[in-house]
Amino acid sequence: MQDSPVTVAYSPCPNDTFIFCQLAQQPDVETHLHDVETLNRSAFDGEYDVTKLSFHAWLLVQDEYELLNVGAALGRGCGPLVITKGGELNADSVVAVPGEYTTAHLLLRLWNPEFRNRIFMPFDQIMDAVESGQADAGVIIHEGRFTYKDRGFECLADLGEWWESTTGQPIPLGCIAVRKSLGSAFIARFEQRLKESIQAAFDDSASTTDYVKEHAQELADEVTSEHIKTYVNDFTLNLGEEGRAAIAKLQQMAKTAGIFCRNE
Repeated sequence: MQDSPVTVAYSPCPNDTFIFCQLAQQPDVETHLHDVETLNRSAFDGEYDVTKLSFHAWLLVQDEYELLNVGAALGRGCGPLVITKGGELNADSVVAVPGEYTTAHLLLRLWNPEFRNRIFMPFDQIMDAVESGQADAGVIIHEGRFTYKDRGFECLADLGEWWESTTGQPIPLGCIAVRKSLGSAFIARFEQRLKESIQAAFDDSASTTDYVKEHAQELADEVTSEHIKTYVNDFTLNLGEEGRAAIAKLQQMAKTAGIFCRNE
């Protein structure tokens, strides 16, 4: 690949550790695990050779980072949820969002551009913020969709269902991208290596269990399993034309809405 280790960054969420498990064990790979918003912001500075990104963030750095055809979190029935403790929301309601450059934030703005009091925090603090009254509503991602009912929250809107009914497309959430400056040959080789890592995880999921649990120790086994089943699918192995069309639709809608820019 290259003389120095390949710096590869992804989140500790089960879907990412599942697909990167085999690759992470290889001697020329240097892994860095961070929450997705940290990864999004790191990409603005080109910090890592390979990185997990929200599609929202990738749309902003696509001139510098090549989208891989493998590794994406994209599908149906897997979108962010807007949850509350009950009651109606209005334009003045405070909505907690898991990061400014997450796809969840972009989808919230496309769904309801009137929300102007948006506060940003790590995804695992969202439900606590709603419960404490710091926020009137929260946009939850990852395993939150499997646990919010147990904590007594109501789902005000499923942004995935809204997206699918509006566009007819699967929802593009996150992707893996490589710095273009590394060259097309490097990118092609790395994409093949990641594809092999994903296929190995599909073929022998038990081989990933320890690595996944190491980084998701607070999650019950059944939640971890549902998380992987929800966010790792055929699109993870191959975006294909349907996946690419969904990404193009997200970009087009963001531009039309006038929110396709950084720090606006």
